[in-house]
Amino acid sequence: MSDADPGTGAVVDPGAEPDPDGVDVARLSGVISPLRRSLLRAARESEHLPDIPDAQIEVLRALPVGTTRSPVELADDLSLNRTTVSNLLKAMEGAGLVTREADPADRRRVGVRASAKAEHLLGRFDEASTALLAEALADVADADIRALAAALPTLERLRDALQARSRAARDIRSTPESPESPEPGSRRPSATPDVKDDE
Repeated sequence: MSDADPGTGAVVDPGAEPDPDGVDVARLSGVISPLRRSLLRAARESEHLPDIPDAQIEVLRALPVGTTRSPVELADDLSLNRTTVSNLLKAMEGAGLVTREADPADRRRVGVRASAKAEHLLGRFDEASTALLAEALADVADADIRALAAALPTLERLRDALQARSRAARDIRSTPESPESPEPGSRRPSATPDVKDDE
């Protein structure tokens, strides 16, 4: 009979065979999402922060202080299609979280920056998250803390691998490939009109 893990609520079959690679992927999956949601909720409540949607927070994370990026760059980095990013940016601009300005050198291109308001909110959130995690870790055994510290690089590589798979599934490349040289005697295809970054 299956039981629920008391920490995550995930269904665990005590008679199930362990994963051949030594990782219980179902249990790992059942831990990651609740852990992230719990931290977000606790940080928001402790600092009385507005309930910014997760997708918008991810956009802000891709816009460090002083950074200007195009909607296309954000779409590639976040593995989202351009229409989704455009809609997110419109909502975020309306909420005062980002600013969008045309490139003086090319009015068809748009630069996106996090607003001072967004940077302030993220700073408060990060401070609250760090404090909450430190308090929670104070109740964790030393051996578990050492194990968690040792696992951090692996978790970062796992994140990168998942992001790479997501990009590949959407046929999104992190860096554009150089055009292939035409075969002898063939004609190079005619150029297509530029597409506005924010459309």
